[in-house]
Amino acid sequence: MSILLIGKNGQVGFELQRSLAPLGPVVALGSAECNLSQPESIRQAVRRHRPTIIVNAGAYTAVDRAETERDLAFAINGTAPGILGAEASAIGALVVHYSTDYVFDGHGTRPYRETDPTAPQSAYGRSKLEGEVQLAAATPRHLILRTSWVVGVHGTNFAKTMLRLAAERDELHVVDDQIGAPTSASLIADCTAHMIRPFLGHERQAFPSGIYHLAAGGETSWHGYARHIIARARQAGQPLRVSPDRVIPIRSTDYPTQARRPHNSRLDTTRLREAFGLTLPDWREGLDHILQQIL
Repeated sequence: MSILLIGKNGQVGFELQRSLAPLGPVVALGSAECNLSQPESIRQAVRRHRPTIIVNAGAYTAVDRAETERDLAFAINGTAPGILGAEASAIGALVVHYSTDYVFDGHGTRPYRETDPTAPQSAYGRSKLEGEVQLAAATPRHLILRTSWVVGVHGTNFAKTMLRLAAERDELHVVDDQIGAPTSASLIADCTAHMIRPFLGHERQAFPSGIYHLAAGGETSWHGYARHIIARARQAGQPLRVSPDRVIPIRSTDYPTQARRPHNSRLDTTRLREAFGLTLPDWREGLDHILQQIL
């Protein structure tokens, strides 16, 4: 009974090393030990360790660069999950894989459900959808967890960028017409550990495989997100030049990017909460905990 964690050095992978440890032996691999762009590297890693569960936290996440590095994005995000699924199927293992709200078109205001039609608007989104399709085709034993706006203590993210810029500048301009829920890497990791425990406990025939949405409760814009970060940092005594009032809202059209960003990143988590008996706290709780550690 063992867990193979792939992508140990990312935001979620870092937290998974902690959350999975109480469940049993965990083999945690980085890209040097399991290169997701190299099919044979993936196969060798699974065959060497023969795990009960594979948790794939590795991904190509450079959203804009994916527009010009499509082959690499699709190799890591699209092809690799299918290879993991095929290898897992051969040994009866479960595969946990993380996806994104970018598989949807980003329109409307209603939170997306798992059954809503997909229509990715970027190379990154298309590569992540391809990974979902290939994994599901390769094995019925899978958990595909779509999440959004991931933030953590480890690694680079929006919160750390805002803190750095707020110390350097007198004013920040942040988009206010993209809505979602900042979701802490620790919440994703803790939920993952809770969800896979029954599979390790031999409850495999009734295990609720499939696609689930996993995001913190509530919603905000990137502008509201930035204001909250700066307000908390100033309360903690950080010498920032920017105050919350000097975070200026702008439209997405005022900040053009190579890849199109979703205006609606809301995810309906009802299915996950009901299937696994979980409560997902408001986004501010996870973010405040992160800020307490990095400030």
